[in-house]
Amino acid sequence: MSGGVSSLRLHVERRGAGAPIVFAHGFAGSARNWRGQLRALEASARVIAFDARGHARSDAPDDAASYVPARFVDDLAGLIEAEAGGPAVVVGLSMGTGVALRLAVARPELVRGLALLSHPTPASAPGQLEWALEFATALERDGLEVAGERYAWGERARFDPKGAALIRAGFLEHRPRALAHVLRELIALQPAPGEISGELRAISAPAVVVAGSDDARSLEPSRDLAAILRDAELVVLEGAGHVVNLSRPREVEAAIERLVERASRA
Repeated sequence: MSGGVSSLRLHVERRGAGAPIVFAHGFAGSARNWRGQLRALEASARVIAFDARGHARSDAPDDAASYVPARFVDDLAGLIEAEAGGPAVVVGLSMGTGVALRLAVARPELVRGLALLSHPTPASAPGQLEWALEFATALERDGLEVAGERYAWGERARFDPKGAALIRAGFLEHRPRALAHVLRELIALQPAPGEISGELRAISAPAVVVAGSDDARSLEPSRDLAAILRDAELVVLEGAGHVVNLSRPREVEAAIERLVERASRA
């Protein structure tokens, strides 16, 4: 992708026609994580997924300043302007949810609706900041395989077993320095919903907030987010972990379809 707000080259996948839905993946994910949703929804919408900066097939600048929150918002805004040509329903997972919320605050005219899956763990949560910084150091020192096993899919995994296996499958295509920058400059700065409640209450777009009942570190902030937003549906998927779109795709797709319908009436 070029043009729009950001000139960074992003890998973009697009299908279908109709009202645009843009999908933003989580940390160490890629557009591949959304392919089930793209297939499910392409008959009724223009569905667009992309690899975030520093991830998979998109550009990965070397400097840390390229990974501050505003740069991710610029990318998402530029993609919507270039690919959708107007406001879109934005679907985020974890890191992508954090970026989608920042976009809705900074550029509300680009957002018709928000599907916010698995709110990222706030930096203020016990142990979260330490996890992010230690993970970043391990990536630079030990590389993807060793650091990933220690912090993403091994004994300290923050994902359900199925989600961890899927995370590992795609993890090794990333560049360790880029992921380390993302951890320090974005993940380690994630606010809790209550810390930015004033900004969140200003969001007028309809939203659905989805969380897994077994995702202890995302469930509480997801509940808080749904309570703060002006027009939000909360969906808690019993028995689900963090990567809800992969473990419970039908329920997630139904929630997105309900949101699209609500947004069409707004």
